Amino acid sequence: MEISNAVALLERIVSCDSSSSRSNLAVIDRLEEVLDRPGIVQRRFASLDGTKANLFARLGQSDPGKDRDGLILCGHTDCVPAVEPDWTVEPFALTERGDRWLGRGTADMKGFVALAATLASAVDLAKLTAPLCLLFTYDEEVGMLGARELVRQWPNGEALPKACLIGEPTSLIALRLHKGHLKLRVTLAGRAAHSGTPQLGENAIEAAAPVIAALADLRRALERERPPLSELFPEAPFVPLNIATIAGGVAINVVPDSCTIELGFRPLPGSDLAALRRRVEGTIADAAPPSARARIELVGLSEPLLTDDSSPLHRALCALDGQDFSRGAPFATDGGPLAALGLESVVWGPGSIEVAHRADEWLLKSDFHRCAELLPAIVERFCGATA
Repeated sequence: MEISNAVALLERIVSCDSSSSRSNLAVIDRLEEVLDRPGIVQRRFASLDGTKANLFARLGQSDPGKDRDGLILCGHTDCVPAVEPDWTVEPFALTERGDRWLGRGTADMKGFVALAATLASAVDLAKLTAPLCLLFTYDEEVGMLGARELVRQWPNGEALPKACLIGEPTSLIALRLHKGHLKLRVTLAGRAAHSGTPQLGENAIEAAAPVIAALADLRRALERERPPLSELFPEAPFVPLNIATIAGGVAINVVPDSCTIELGFRPLPGSDLAALRRRVEGTIADAAPPSARARIELVGLSEPLLTDDSSPLHRALCALDGQDFSRGAPFATDGGPLAALGLESVVWGPGSIEVAHRADEWLLKSDFHRCAELLPAIVERFCGATA
Protein backbone atom coordinates (compact mmCIF):
# COMPACT_ATOMS: atom_id res chain seq x y z
CA MET A 1 0.00 0.00 0.00
CA GLU A 2 1.31 3.44 -0.91
CA ILE A 3 0.98 5.37 2.35
CA SER A 4 0.98 8.76 0.64
CA ASN A 5 -2.17 7.75 -1.26
CA ALA A 6 -3.87 6.78 1.99
CA VAL A 7 -2.97 10.12 3.58
CA ALA A 8 -4.27 11.97 0.53
CA LEU A 9 -7.56 10.08 0.72
CA LEU A 10 -7.82 10.74 4.46
CA GLU A 11 -7.39 14.45 3.75
CA ARG A 12 -10.13 14.34 1.11
CA ILE A 13 -12.73 12.56 3.25
CA VAL A 14 -12.00 14.52 6.44
CA SER A 15 -12.71 17.65 4.41
CA CYS A 16 -16.29 16.39 3.91
CA ASP A 17 -18.65 17.38 6.69
CA SER A 18 -20.43 14.05 7.00
CA SER A 19 -21.92 14.73 10.41
CA SER A 20 -24.85 12.41 10.99
CA SER A 21 -27.23 15.36 10.64
CA ARG A 22 -25.96 15.82 7.07
CA SER A 23 -25.46 13.66 3.98
CA ASN A 24 -22.50 11.30 3.63
CA LEU A 25 -22.70 11.16 -0.16
CA ALA A 26 -19.62 13.34 -0.72
CA VAL A 27 -17.54 10.78 1.16
CA ILE A 28 -19.13 7.93 -0.78
CA ASP A 29 -18.34 9.73 -4.06
CA ARG A 30 -14.65 9.98 -3.14
CA LEU A 31 -14.45 6.35 -2.09
CA GLU A 32 -16.10 5.22 -5.31
CA GLU A 33 -13.53 7.19 -7.30
CA VAL A 34 -10.66 5.43 -5.52
CA LEU A 35 -12.25 2.01 -6.05
CA ASP A 36 -13.17 2.62 -9.70
CA ARG A 37 -11.00 -0.03 -11.35
CA PRO A 38 -11.65 -3.22 -13.32
CA GLY A 39 -12.41 -6.16 -11.07
CA ILE A 40 -14.06 -4.17 -8.28
CA VAL A 41 -17.85 -4.34 -8.26
CA GLN A 42 -19.47 -1.49 -6.31
CA ARG A 43 -23.06 -1.10 -5.12
CA ARG A 44 -24.79 1.69 -3.27
CA PHE A 45 -27.58 0.95 -0.81
CA ALA A 46 -29.45 4.22 -0.37
CA SER A 47 -31.26 5.41 2.72
CA LEU A 48 -35.03 5.60 2.48
CA ASP A 49 -34.94 9.33 1.73
CA GLY A 50 -32.02 9.01 -0.70
CA THR A 51 -29.82 11.55 1.08
CA LYS A 52 -27.35 8.96 2.36
CA ALA A 53 -25.93 5.65 1.27
CA ASN A 54 -23.98 2.59 2.26
CA LEU A 55 -21.25 1.56 -0.18
CA PHE A 56 -20.48 -2.12 -0.71
CA ALA A 57 -17.57 -3.23 -2.90
CA ARG A 58 -16.44 -6.73 -3.76
CA LEU A 59 -13.05 -7.79 -5.11
CA GLY A 60 -12.45 -11.24 -6.46
CA GLN A 61 -14.86 -14.14 -6.77
CA SER A 62 -18.51 -13.39 -6.15
CA ASP A 63 -19.12 -16.57 -4.16
CA PRO A 64 -17.27 -16.88 -0.85
CA GLY A 65 -17.80 -20.65 -0.91
CA LYS A 66 -19.57 -22.97 1.48
CA ASP A 67 -17.30 -21.96 4.37
CA ARG A 68 -17.96 -18.28 3.63
CA ASP A 69 -14.27 -17.56 3.36
CA GLY A 70 -12.81 -14.15 2.59
CA LEU A 71 -12.94 -10.93 4.56
CA ILE A 72 -15.05 -7.79 4.97
CA LEU A 73 -13.42 -4.49 5.93
CA CYS A 74 -16.11 -2.30 7.48
CA GLY A 75 -16.17 1.34 8.54
CA HIS A 76 -18.71 4.10 8.99
CA THR A 77 -18.47 7.32 7.00
CA ASP A 78 -20.45 9.59 9.30
CA CYS A 79 -19.07 11.50 12.26
CA VAL A 80 -20.46 13.43 15.18
CA PRO A 81 -21.01 17.17 14.66
CA ALA A 82 -18.06 19.45 15.43
CA VAL A 83 -19.96 21.74 17.78
CA GLU A 84 -17.46 21.85 20.64
CA PRO A 85 -16.40 25.46 21.26
CA ASP A 86 -12.74 24.72 22.00
CA TRP A 87 -11.54 23.55 18.58
CA THR A 88 -8.15 25.10 17.80
CA VAL A 89 -8.16 23.97 14.14
CA GLU A 90 -10.70 23.80 11.35
CA PRO A 91 -12.64 20.58 12.15
CA PHE A 92 -13.24 19.59 8.54
CA ALA A 93 -9.67 19.87 7.32
CA LEU A 94 -6.74 17.56 8.00
CA THR A 95 -4.23 19.49 10.11
CA GLU A 96 -0.77 18.13 10.84
CA ARG A 97 0.55 18.84 14.32
CA GLY A 98 3.70 17.04 15.39
CA ASP A 99 3.08 13.30 15.68
CA ARG A 100 -0.61 13.46 14.81
CA TRP A 101 -3.30 14.57 12.40
CA LEU A 102 -6.21 16.62 13.75
CA GLY A 103 -9.72 16.81 12.35
CA ARG A 104 -13.23 15.52 12.93
CA GLY A 105 -13.36 11.83 12.13
CA THR A 106 -9.61 11.26 11.93
CA ALA A 107 -9.79 8.63 14.67
CA ASP A 108 -13.50 7.78 14.48
CA MET A 109 -13.08 6.43 11.89
CA LYS A 110 -12.01 7.92 8.59
CA GLY A 111 -8.41 6.88 9.18
CA PHE A 112 -9.33 3.23 8.83
CA VAL A 113 -11.74 3.94 5.96
CA ALA A 114 -8.94 5.65 4.01
CA LEU A 115 -6.55 2.75 4.63
CA ALA A 116 -9.10 0.09 3.66
CA ALA A 117 -10.06 1.83 0.40
CA THR A 118 -6.44 2.56 -0.53
CA LEU A 119 -5.44 -1.04 0.12
CA ALA A 120 -8.32 -2.38 -1.95
CA SER A 121 -7.45 -0.06 -4.83
CA ALA A 122 -4.00 -1.65 -5.08
CA VAL A 123 -4.73 -5.34 -4.43
CA ASP A 124 -3.44 -7.77 -7.06
CA LEU A 125 -6.81 -9.16 -8.11
CA ALA A 126 -5.25 -12.09 -9.95
CA LYS A 127 -3.90 -13.45 -6.68
CA LEU A 128 -7.16 -13.36 -4.74
CA THR A 129 -8.26 -16.83 -3.64
CA ALA A 130 -11.27 -15.57 -1.65
CA PRO A 131 -13.35 -12.40 -1.90
CA LEU A 132 -12.31 -9.18 -0.24
CA CYS A 133 -15.30 -6.95 0.50
CA LEU A 134 -15.58 -3.39 1.72
CA LEU A 135 -18.58 -2.00 3.55
CA PHE A 136 -18.83 1.72 4.31
CA THR A 137 -21.97 2.69 6.22
CA TYR A 138 -23.89 5.82 7.17
CA ASP A 139 -25.42 6.97 10.48
CA GLU A 140 -23.50 4.61 12.74
CA GLU A 141 -23.25 7.43 15.26
CA VAL A 142 -27.03 7.67 15.70
CA GLY A 143 -27.88 4.01 16.15
CA MET A 144 -26.26 2.02 13.34
CA LEU A 145 -29.03 3.10 10.97
CA GLY A 146 -27.04 2.44 7.82
CA ALA A 147 -26.06 -1.07 8.89
CA ARG A 148 -29.68 -1.83 9.78
CA GLU A 149 -30.85 -0.63 6.39
CA LEU A 150 -28.18 -2.74 4.67
CA VAL A 151 -29.43 -5.82 6.54
CA ARG A 152 -32.97 -5.01 5.38
CA GLN A 153 -31.94 -4.46 1.76
CA TRP A 154 -29.38 -7.26 1.41
CA PRO A 155 -30.48 -9.75 -1.29
CA ASN A 156 -31.75 -13.02 0.12
CA GLY A 157 -29.40 -15.88 -0.63
CA GLU A 158 -26.38 -13.74 -1.49
CA ALA A 159 -23.59 -14.98 0.73
CA LEU A 160 -20.97 -12.80 2.38
CA PRO A 161 -17.63 -13.67 3.92
CA LYS A 162 -18.14 -14.54 7.58
CA ALA A 163 -15.12 -12.63 8.92
CA CYS A 164 -15.75 -8.89 9.33
CA LEU A 165 -13.10 -6.47 10.55
CA ILE A 166 -14.65 -3.28 11.92
CA GLY A 167 -11.98 -0.60 12.01
CA GLU A 168 -13.15 1.48 14.97
CA PRO A 169 -10.35 3.16 16.94
CA THR A 170 -8.97 0.57 19.39
CA SER A 171 -5.26 1.52 19.35
CA LEU A 172 -4.86 -1.67 17.29
CA ILE A 173 -6.09 -3.95 20.08
CA ALA A 174 -8.45 -6.68 18.90
CA LEU A 175 -11.84 -6.50 20.64
CA ARG A 176 -14.22 -9.40 20.04
CA LEU A 177 -17.20 -8.13 21.99
CA HIS A 178 -18.87 -4.91 22.99
CA LYS A 179 -21.82 -3.66 24.97
CA GLY A 180 -25.08 -2.62 23.40
CA HIS A 181 -26.92 0.66 23.89
CA LEU A 182 -30.64 0.95 24.55
CA LYS A 183 -32.08 4.48 24.62
CA LEU A 184 -35.41 5.48 26.16
CA ARG A 185 -37.45 8.67 26.33
CA VAL A 186 -39.73 9.33 29.31
CA THR A 187 -42.46 11.96 29.01
CA LEU A 188 -44.26 13.21 32.12
CA ALA A 189 -47.45 15.27 31.93
CA GLY A 190 -48.51 18.17 34.12
CA ARG A 191 -51.04 21.00 33.90
CA ALA A 192 -50.06 24.53 32.92
CA ALA A 193 -50.92 27.48 35.13
CA HIS A 194 -49.71 30.98 35.92
CA SER A 195 -46.74 30.85 38.26
CA GLY A 196 -48.52 33.34 40.53
CA THR A 197 -51.13 30.69 41.26
CA PRO A 198 -49.10 27.45 40.97
CA GLN A 199 -51.64 25.53 43.05
CA LEU A 200 -53.92 25.59 40.01
CA GLY A 201 -51.42 23.60 37.94
CA GLU A 202 -49.35 20.46 38.17
CA ASN A 203 -45.60 20.89 37.72
CA ALA A 204 -44.26 18.22 35.34
CA ILE A 205 -40.64 19.02 36.23
CA GLU A 206 -41.36 18.37 39.90
CA ALA A 207 -42.93 15.06 38.85
CA ALA A 208 -39.66 14.20 37.12
CA ALA A 209 -37.62 14.64 40.30
CA PRO A 210 -38.52 11.29 41.95
CA VAL A 211 -38.01 9.53 38.61
CA ILE A 212 -34.50 10.94 38.29
CA ALA A 213 -33.72 10.03 41.90
CA ALA A 214 -34.95 6.46 41.37
CA LEU A 215 -32.92 6.09 38.18
CA ALA A 216 -29.85 7.36 40.01
CA ASP A 217 -30.42 4.70 42.68
CA LEU A 218 -30.75 2.07 39.94
CA ARG A 219 -27.53 3.31 38.32
CA ARG A 220 -25.66 2.82 41.59
CA ALA A 221 -27.18 -0.64 42.02
CA LEU A 222 -26.13 -1.67 38.52
CA GLU A 223 -22.61 -0.45 39.15
CA ARG A 224 -22.34 -2.85 42.11
CA GLU A 225 -23.42 -5.85 40.04
CA ARG A 226 -21.05 -8.04 38.01
CA PRO A 227 -22.91 -9.81 35.18
CA PRO A 228 -21.27 -12.56 33.09
CA LEU A 229 -18.36 -11.37 30.93
CA SER A 230 -17.93 -8.25 33.08
CA GLU A 231 -14.24 -9.11 33.56
CA LEU A 232 -13.71 -8.37 29.86
CA PHE A 233 -14.81 -4.76 30.40
CA PRO A 234 -12.33 -3.57 33.06
CA GLU A 235 -13.08 0.13 32.52
CA ALA A 236 -16.76 -0.40 33.45
CA PRO A 237 -17.49 -4.02 34.47
CA PHE A 238 -21.22 -3.41 34.82
CA VAL A 239 -24.26 -2.13 32.93
CA PRO A 240 -23.83 1.68 32.73
CA LEU A 241 -26.96 3.81 32.95
CA ASN A 242 -26.87 7.45 31.94
CA ILE A 243 -29.58 10.08 32.52
CA ALA A 244 -28.63 12.13 29.49
CA THR A 245 -31.10 14.99 28.88
CA ILE A 246 -34.02 16.68 30.56
CA ALA A 247 -36.30 19.28 29.00
CA GLY A 248 -39.47 20.98 30.17
CA GLY A 249 -41.24 24.25 30.60
CA VAL A 250 -41.72 27.24 28.35
CA ALA A 251 -41.15 30.28 30.61
CA ILE A 252 -40.32 31.20 34.20
CA ASN A 253 -43.84 32.46 34.84
CA VAL A 254 -45.59 29.31 33.61
CA VAL A 255 -46.05 26.05 35.52
CA PRO A 256 -44.61 23.43 33.12
CA ASP A 257 -47.13 21.01 31.68
CA SER A 258 -44.57 18.59 30.25
CA CYS A 259 -41.12 17.23 31.04
CA THR A 260 -39.02 14.82 28.98
CA ILE A 261 -36.11 12.73 30.21
CA GLU A 262 -33.83 10.79 27.86
CA LEU A 263 -31.61 8.02 29.16
CA GLY A 264 -29.55 5.13 27.92
CA PHE A 265 -28.12 1.96 29.34
CA ARG A 266 -25.50 -0.39 27.93
CA PRO A 267 -26.15 -4.12 28.41
CA LEU A 268 -23.29 -6.58 28.21
CA PRO A 269 -23.35 -9.24 25.50
CA GLY A 270 -25.29 -12.25 26.62
CA SER A 271 -27.44 -10.19 28.99
CA ASP A 272 -31.21 -10.62 29.07
CA LEU A 273 -31.98 -7.38 27.27
CA ALA A 274 -35.73 -7.67 27.76
CA ALA A 275 -35.33 -8.21 31.51
CA LEU A 276 -33.01 -5.22 31.83
CA ARG A 277 -35.44 -3.04 29.93
CA ARG A 278 -38.31 -4.17 32.17
CA ARG A 279 -36.18 -3.34 35.21
CA VAL A 280 -35.49 0.19 34.00
CA GLU A 281 -39.07 0.80 32.89
CA GLY A 282 -40.39 -0.62 36.17
CA THR A 283 -38.19 1.78 38.13
CA ILE A 284 -39.63 4.68 36.15
CA ALA A 285 -43.24 3.53 36.50
CA ASP A 286 -42.94 2.99 40.26
CA ALA A 287 -41.35 6.39 40.88
CA ALA A 288 -43.53 8.56 38.65
CA PRO A 289 -46.60 10.16 40.28
CA PRO A 290 -49.78 8.63 38.81
CA SER A 291 -51.00 12.06 37.75
CA ALA A 292 -47.92 12.47 35.52
CA ARG A 293 -49.10 9.63 33.27
CA ALA A 294 -45.51 8.59 32.47
CA ARG A 295 -45.02 7.49 28.87
CA ILE A 296 -41.89 5.49 27.96
CA GLU A 297 -40.70 5.23 24.36
CA LEU A 298 -37.86 3.28 22.79
CA VAL A 299 -35.59 5.77 21.01
CA GLY A 300 -32.97 3.37 19.69
CA LEU A 301 -31.23 0.06 20.13
CA SER A 302 -27.67 -0.93 19.32
CA GLU A 303 -27.19 -4.64 19.85
CA PRO A 304 -24.26 -6.04 21.82
CA LEU A 305 -21.56 -7.98 19.98
CA LEU A 306 -20.17 -11.34 21.04
CA THR A 307 -17.69 -13.13 18.79
CA ASP A 308 -16.12 -16.35 20.05
CA ASP A 309 -12.55 -16.27 21.29
CA SER A 310 -11.70 -18.97 18.77
CA SER A 311 -12.80 -16.86 15.80
CA PRO A 312 -10.12 -17.09 13.09
CA LEU A 313 -10.18 -13.31 12.61
CA HIS A 314 -9.77 -12.66 16.33
CA ARG A 315 -6.91 -15.14 16.51
CA ALA A 316 -5.22 -13.63 13.46
CA LEU A 317 -5.48 -10.07 14.76
CA CYS A 318 -4.17 -11.09 18.19
CA ALA A 319 -1.21 -12.84 16.56
CA LEU A 320 -0.12 -9.65 14.79
CA ASP A 321 1.26 -8.09 17.97
CA GLY A 322 1.27 -11.04 20.34
CA GLN A 323 -1.98 -10.10 22.07
CA ASP A 324 -2.79 -12.86 24.56
CA PHE A 325 -6.05 -11.61 26.07
CA SER A 326 -9.68 -10.95 25.16
CA ARG A 327 -11.16 -7.52 25.71
CA GLY A 328 -14.51 -5.86 25.18
CA ALA A 329 -15.17 -2.41 23.74
CA PRO A 330 -17.06 0.10 25.92
CA PHE A 331 -18.87 1.40 22.83
CA ALA A 332 -21.22 -0.14 20.26
CA THR A 333 -20.47 -0.70 16.56
CA ASP A 334 -22.08 -1.79 13.30
CA GLY A 335 -21.07 -5.33 14.27
CA GLY A 336 -24.20 -5.62 16.42
CA PRO A 337 -26.83 -5.34 13.67
CA LEU A 338 -24.56 -6.96 11.04
CA ALA A 339 -24.64 -10.19 13.04
CA ALA A 340 -28.08 -10.69 11.47
CA LEU A 341 -26.24 -11.45 8.21
CA GLY A 342 -24.22 -14.14 9.95
CA LEU A 343 -21.06 -12.07 10.24
CA GLU A 344 -18.46 -12.68 12.94
CA SER A 345 -17.05 -9.24 13.66
CA VAL A 346 -13.91 -8.16 15.46
CA VAL A 347 -13.21 -4.52 16.25
CA TRP A 348 -9.64 -3.37 15.48
CA GLY A 349 -8.33 -0.13 14.10
CA PRO A 350 -6.00 2.85 14.42
CA GLY A 351 -6.59 5.70 16.84
CA SER A 352 -8.04 5.91 20.32
CA ILE A 353 -11.71 6.13 21.23
CA GLU A 354 -10.66 8.41 24.09
CA VAL A 355 -10.03 11.30 21.67
CA ALA A 356 -13.17 10.75 19.58
CA HIS A 357 -16.25 12.98 19.95
CA ARG A 358 -14.21 15.88 21.36
CA ALA A 359 -12.55 19.05 20.15
CA ASP A 360 -9.28 18.63 18.26
CA GLU A 361 -9.94 14.93 17.64
CA TRP A 362 -6.70 13.40 16.48
CA LEU A 363 -5.05 10.32 15.02
CA LEU A 364 -1.48 9.33 15.79
CA LYS A 365 0.60 9.02 12.64
CA SER A 366 2.31 5.99 14.15
CA ASP A 367 -1.05 4.21 14.53
CA PHE A 368 -1.96 5.01 10.94
CA HIS A 369 1.38 3.75 9.62
CA ARG A 370 1.28 0.63 11.80
CA CYS A 371 -2.20 -0.21 10.55
CA ALA A 372 -0.98 0.30 6.98
CA GLU A 373 1.71 -2.31 7.68
CA LEU A 374 -0.53 -4.87 9.35
CA LEU A 375 -3.75 -4.66 7.34
CA PRO A 376 -2.24 -6.19 4.18
CA ALA A 377 -1.14 -9.21 6.22
CA ILE A 378 -4.72 -9.76 7.38
CA VAL A 379 -6.05 -9.44 3.83
CA GLU A 380 -3.42 -11.92 2.61
CA ARG A 381 -4.31 -14.34 5.41
CA PHE A 382 -8.04 -14.38 4.53
CA CYS A 383 -8.06 -13.55 0.81
CA GLY A 384 -4.71 -14.76 -0.51
CA ALA A 385 -3.50 -11.45 -1.94
CA THR A 386 -2.17 -8.14 -0.77
CA ALA A 387 -1.03 -4.81 -2.16
